[in-house]
Formats: sequence, structure tokens, C-alpha cells
Amino acid sequence: MHSDADWAAHAQRLQQDIGKQWAQALQSLQPAGAAAPSMPQLRFSPARLQELQQAYVREAGELWNQGLAPRSGDKRFASEAWTRNPLASFAASVYLLNARTLLGLAEAADTDAKTKARLRFAVEQFMAASAPSNFMALNAEAQQKALDTRGESIARGMQNLLADLQQGHVSMTDESAFEVGRNVATTEGAVVFENELFQLLEYKPLTAKVYERPYLVVPPCINKFYILDLQPENSLIRYLVEQGHRTFVVSWRNVDAELQDKTWDDYIEDGAMQAISAVQDISGAKQINALGFCVGGTILGTALAVLAARGEKPLASATLLTTFLDFSDTGILDLFIDESSVKMREMQLGKGGLMKGQDLASTFSFLRPNDLVWNYVVGNYLKGETPPPFDLLYWNSDSTNLPGPMYAWYLRNTYLENNLVKPGKAVVCGQKVDLRKVDLPVYIYGSREDHIVPITGAYASVRHLPGKKRFVMGASGHIAGVINPPVKKKRSYWTNDKLPATQQEWLEGAKEHPGSWWNDWSAWLKPHAGKQVPAPKGYGKGAKYKAIEPAPGRYVKAKA
Repeated sequence: MHSDADWAAHAQRLQQDIGKQWAQALQSLQPAGAAAPSMPQLRFSPARLQELQQAYVREAGELWNQGLAPRSGDKRFASEAWTRNPLASFAASVYLLNARTLLGLAEAADTDAKTKARLRFAVEQFMAASAPSNFMALNAEAQQKALDTRGESIARGMQNLLADLQQGHVSMTDESAFEVGRNVATTEGAVVFENELFQLLEYKPLTAKVYERPYLVVPPCINKFYILDLQPENSLIRYLVEQGHRTFVVSWRNVDAELQDKTWDDYIEDGAMQAISAVQDISGAKQINALGFCVGGTILGTALAVLAARGEKPLASATLLTTFLDFSDTGILDLFIDESSVKMREMQLGKGGLMKGQDLASTFSFLRPNDLVWNYVVGNYLKGETPPPFDLLYWNSDSTNLPGPMYAWYLRNTYLENNLVKPGKAVVCGQKVDLRKVDLPVYIYGSREDHIVPITGAYASVRHLPGKKRFVMGASGHIAGVINPPVKKKRSYWTNDKLPATQQEWLEGAKEHPGSWWNDWSAWLKPHAGKQVPAPKGYGKGAKYKAIEPAPGRYVKAKA
């Protein structure tokens, strides 16, 4: 038996080893040049360590004596090749046992909540990277495929590796199968305005009459707008047009060194507010309706606060999809944010520079490492497979750069200090931001399984906007929950006319409905759209807003 002193010494060694792994794992996920994470202060209960070690020894003994096959249901080890190969089966079982034990250690750490969450995240990253399925010498399925193809799969894997090294990222889909404007982003329209930050697209009506109040869509600037226009059957943009809305969309520029000094103020004044003004001018409507998606919703909300401070109310209604206005609960992304990391970004980028799109894309992918990183490493390189064509993953790989000053301001004033919901704290375009003045009807949507904007974070907006609000929750995640057209008859959504203090209370009184939330949103939007008028026969208006080029325009085609 071990004495308490032995267990205390063991705990100290574990503290040192796990602390090093924690720092190394987090550092591997930091974009180039980011500040190294500080070493956590960890303590473990000797009794809890003893309990974990005893469980480990017992399970390891069973594994050694009985040669158990992996029993977790883990899809990485689901192939029969793993069970037919005793060495591979044993390696997978030991790996899964180690993973359970390390995660148990992370849970047993006596430390603050944020450090524990970072520790858990680091262990998950370490275990995802060290899985035996990631190595040809241990991957029974890849070995069997190499034998079956007489080495051809290995040769194809090397070709895939070299191709991905040249393009700078791991292929998630057959990118050669898609071209923006040819088979994605194909809804017919034209560019009717542009400045150095964005192009404004107007879409051809599909109905004889349209609502008198046009509709403006503000997508996120950290991705390209065509997530809302992938294919005709799942295009939110086409759906709007089909419902009789005269639809305009902001297509953000994929910034380069020429725009490296642009600020958050620029994105509000010369971005969202300029787009609102242009749509008003083109349509002749005193008020329009608008939608903001993800960061686009944060930009739209900020713009509306600036306009309200100036005494302007250009919107009849707003829709916020998976949007943060209140950043008090940012979920897993909070792991990357603290004073030192934000200061480092401000030193690097605050006066100019680019936040590279590929760095952002890598960070988001590593939030789900097995599904969005190692799955493709194994398939592409060890098995020599070409991922099948998938429009959403093509879009996911089409990354966008951000101007450094804009990105640095965003990090500090939202994720770190949550200033947008503190009346008068944030000053944008010379105006003090006060969301209490943004008094208009708002439709707020959140996805139940969203890991980018947790459902509680989306719901938090109801506490800060004074107008009449409707909150709806959809099934699935950040993208799949939003892109859920009615024709697919998939998933569910939940509604509750009451808006209690917390999302959990809201959910307890919510009613589930089968299918897409799009129909609910369309019905909500109709009373705010005004009467119907004859659809315009051309794009834009006059010389100032003439058709410049066909949609989707050239800005969206620029690669990071």
C-alpha cells in the first residue's frame, strides 16, 4: 500500500507533467505569434488520485488478461480490421483507457473553472493527436487497405499530402468540384454598389410583386457570404427572394495588405451603415428589414446602436442568427481569451496587419479535432482517399482575412470586456453604444448544439434589446441549424412566446415543432415587410447604383 506521502509526491509529479502537457497543447493551437499560455496552478486530492490509479490498474489488468477489443463505440476503431489484428486492438484499447484516465485527472484537478476547462481541452487535444489511428504503424484499417491495393493507397496518400502542403491546409472535400458562381453562390443577381470594404448584391425577383420594404442580409466577415447561398435547394437568400422580398446581401472583401489598417469603426460606418443607406436609396423605402448572421449580427447590432444614438431608425425589424451581443457566455472560445492574449494581439495587430484567415479556420477546426482535423489526416494520407464533394466543407475551407486593428478591437471589447452591453462603455463612430436605444422588433435565433455561439449566449440578447422580441431555438449546430430549408423536412425547432430570465427557463416552457424554423421566421417577418408592389424590372437605381457585374461579384472570389 502507498502512504499518504507517496500519493502526495505522486500528485506533485502529475501536477508538473500535466501542466507541461497543458501548456504545450494550448500553444500548438495558438495562431502564429500568439502569447504562450501561463502555467496553471494545479492540485489533486491524493484520495482521488488513488481512486483513479486503482481503477486504471484494474482495467489494465482485465485488458491484459482478457485481450478486450475496443468497446467504446468509437468510430475511429469501428472497422473489423481493428478486431482482427490483436496488436492494433490492444493498442486501441490501451489508448481509450488512457484517454478516460487523463480526462478523469482533468476533472479531479482542484483549480478554478477556467483553468480546469483549459486543462480538459488540452487533454482532449493531446489524446486526439496521439490516437493510434493517426499512425500507419498502428492503424490496422490503413494497413489492410495498403495490402488490398498493393500499396496504391500509400502512393495516393503521399500525393494527397503533397497537394495539401502546396495549398496550405488539409483538404476536407474535393475542392476541384466547386467554383463560386458556377455551382455554389448561383442565385441570379448583380453588384449594384461597392466600396473598398464590401460589394452590395441585389438579387433578381422571382415573384411578380415584392414587399415594399427590401431585405438586407449582413453575413459574417470572418467567412464568405455564400454559406447562405450554397445550392438552390438550401439557399436562404433564394428562399427570401421566393417569399417576395427584394433581397440585398453584403459581400465582404477578403482583405489584403491594402486594407490592413481598417478598424471596427470602418466596418460599422463604411460597412453595415453604408449598406443600409444604399438599400434605402435604391428602393426609396424609408425603412428596410435586415438580418445579421454570427459576427454579421454583432456588426448589425452595433450599427443600429450608432444610428439610434444619432436619432436615426432605418430598420422596421431585425433578425439575429446565432449572434453575440452579450459575450458573458462564449463557451469553449473563452479558453483562448485573457488579458495577456488580447494584449499580445494588440501589440501585433493593433496598429496594422492581417489576421490570417487560415489561422482562424485552424482554430475553429481544432474545436472539434477528431471530426475536422484527424479524420481527414487519416483518410487523405494514411488511406489515400479523396474526400467526397461537399459544398459546406468547400465553403469552410474558403477562409478570409481580417484587418488587424478591427480584430484587436473586437477581441477586447467583446470577448474580453463585454463592452457592447455596458451602456456608454464602447464608443463606435464617435457615438456611445447603448443597446437600450435599439427599439425595434427583433427575431433572435440560436442553435441548440452551437459550439461557436452557445444557445445561452444567443438568448442573452433578449435582455438588452427593448423592443418586441421573438426567440426561436433550432436543432443542430452553428451552420447546420441555420441552413435548414423547409423542403428538407429535417430537424426541429422550439418556440415560447414568453422570455424569462434564462434560456433554461425558456426551454422548460418551449414547444417543439418538426421541420425548419424558416417558415416561422417568414410568418413573423411578413407584417414588417409592408404592402406588395410590382417587382423592379432592373437592378439598382440610376447612375450611382448601376449594375457593375453579375452576382456573386469578384470580392467573394478572392482567396486568402
